[in-house]
Amino acid sequence: MIPVLPFTLFSKTDVDLFFAGRHYRLFEKFGSHLVTNQGLAGCYFAVWAPKAQRVSVCGDFNQWSQITHPLQLRTDHSGIWEGFIPNLTAGMLYKYAIIGAEGQVIEKGDPYAKAWERPPQTASIIWESKFKWKDDKWLINRPEFQKQSNPVSVYEMHLGSWRRKSSEAEAYMGYRAIAAELVPYLVDMGFTHVEFMPVMEHPYSPSWGYQIHGYFAPTARFGNPDDFKYLIDQLHQAGIGVILDWVPSHFPADAHGLYQFDGTPLYEHFDTRKGYHPDWDSWIFNYGRNEVKSFLISNAVYWMDHFHADGLRVDAVASMIYLDYSRQDGQWVPNRFGGNENLDAIAFLREMNEYIHASYPGGLTIAEESTAYPLITHPIENGGLGFDLKWMMGWMNDTLAYFKNDPFFRSKQQSSITFSMSYAFSERFILPLSHDEVVHLKGSMLRKMSGDTLQAFANLRALYTYMYAHPGAKMLFMGCEIASPNEWAFEGSLPWGILGHPLHLGMQSLVRDLNFLFRSELALHECNYDHRGFEWIDGTDDRNSVLVFCRKSLDEQEVIIVVCHFAYQLLENYLIGANRPGQWTEIFNSDAKKYTGYGLDNPGVLKTRKIKTHNQANSLQLRLAPLCVSMYKWTPARKTKSTSPGK
Repeated sequence: MIPVLPFTLFSKTDVDLFFAGRHYRLFEKFGSHLVTNQGLAGCYFAVWAPKAQRVSVCGDFNQWSQITHPLQLRTDHSGIWEGFIPNLTAGMLYKYAIIGAEGQVIEKGDPYAKAWERPPQTASIIWESKFKWKDDKWLINRPEFQKQSNPVSVYEMHLGSWRRKSSEAEAYMGYRAIAAELVPYLVDMGFTHVEFMPVMEHPYSPSWGYQIHGYFAPTARFGNPDDFKYLIDQLHQAGIGVILDWVPSHFPADAHGLYQFDGTPLYEHFDTRKGYHPDWDSWIFNYGRNEVKSFLISNAVYWMDHFHADGLRVDAVASMIYLDYSRQDGQWVPNRFGGNENLDAIAFLREMNEYIHASYPGGLTIAEESTAYPLITHPIENGGLGFDLKWMMGWMNDTLAYFKNDPFFRSKQQSSITFSMSYAFSERFILPLSHDEVVHLKGSMLRKMSGDTLQAFANLRALYTYMYAHPGAKMLFMGCEIASPNEWAFEGSLPWGILGHPLHLGMQSLVRDLNFLFRSELALHECNYDHRGFEWIDGTDDRNSVLVFCRKSLDEQEVIIVVCHFAYQLLENYLIGANRPGQWTEIFNSDAKKYTGYGLDNPGVLKTRKIKTHNQANSLQLRLAPLCVSMYKWTPARKTKSTSPGK
């Protein structure tokens, strides 16, 4: 054995906070850290393994010997093993060789490693960042940019399949190469944010990143951690916010990962009725264990802090907050009150949200929550979970079901397309057309639409326009903006060549214009989460499948009427109620020729008529194209200066 020199980064306060579940910067203590000790340069290691009989560091620096560099167990009963090994440098590979509670020998990667080998290799890497950020202006302005009254339009993407260098398997573009193409694309398309499906290191590519073993490391598939920082920095300098998918709900059982880390359930719950996830064959974190809570909140902080993330989209929240999620009777354990809520997970989510919002002004947290659990986005002091936004899964399901049906039958489904407005302001919602809707034989967005080719494109243009007019933030998965004809495949690349076809190019143009319209018109975004921003004009014309509603800002001068016509026939001289008398101008029409529609619009200045319609004193007479959504903006009458006689 080679003596490992004594050294520690832990104070008594650090240990106490760790065990209290209140240490939120554990990445500064655990893991590998290049330091100088007793005049020697080297690396300090620290790992939590309370049931281990021995822990050693093995790596390429000692020919992977499991015995030559043992760590020392702290004497404070913390279960923390630590030590300093001289002459180690950045880039060296390592693992922890652990003799478990039953005498079994286990090799584990470092739970706090800041870099890992590229899969399928599984070693952790000693890492020291050299990156210099240039996004100070962005971070200063972020609270203003991400305030609730501003527009949020998110482009969700999977880094490995947006574009590839070639058609060969895993011919990935690197983070820096992606930056060169993605940043100008998002700026041109008008998205305010990009959301990356999990970038944390994961062993199995078909998991799309949702089965993580390297919680503190961006995947090496596309480069090193500084390369990923470069991508985020470039996005920030271009005015694009960055949201990261974060997965505190479960982790895989890979031998080198968190599962049975010291030979016993350490990060997962020891009771499989609480600790095993049947849907994903994975393991659920023990949210009631303070050390695990410190690990997870530290991880959220790390991505906000070290990678300047602007928000975290928390995956599978429903699976966390319900003890009986995907379980039959007898397969779950009620909480202490006899209910099915996971009280520990709920407390963890509240604590995470509270700390993130207090520490990172303007930072967003978004819940992918698919049930009717109440108060997801309400303040913690009012009994809520404290998220900023929640996926509006009910809107997504009802809307897609409606658009899949032939327009001939939509008259009988009018209530399904109007229902979302009855609860649109119960939470702060984001409308998600995500990767989940275009995988697993679900078909692409285009293939979900009814009708022949031209009708399918018209339906999809109408759907997107309706989405941007509906209250709430917006999210669109990559490829949906170009009407990709095929469902998403993680091992390939988006079919960018289809933009040579006018229909696909027209769809891209429509999404671009919708983004810029959404951003420029106060009425479409200022009151996205406020009932004052929405007013029904008429939702009862099921015979013609017409919806008419109004979007408003706090400024009474900013008013837009939205007319949705989801049937095949052309409607001439259709009267709608106008809640303002005077002049209106059509500012958007999904049937415009530039989007490869027929151009059946309402040009020029439209003036209201004194005809009572839809309980309004005034009306507008419009031509409604088939399968079309159009928007009309009110122009207040100009005030003329009065002139007194003799002047």
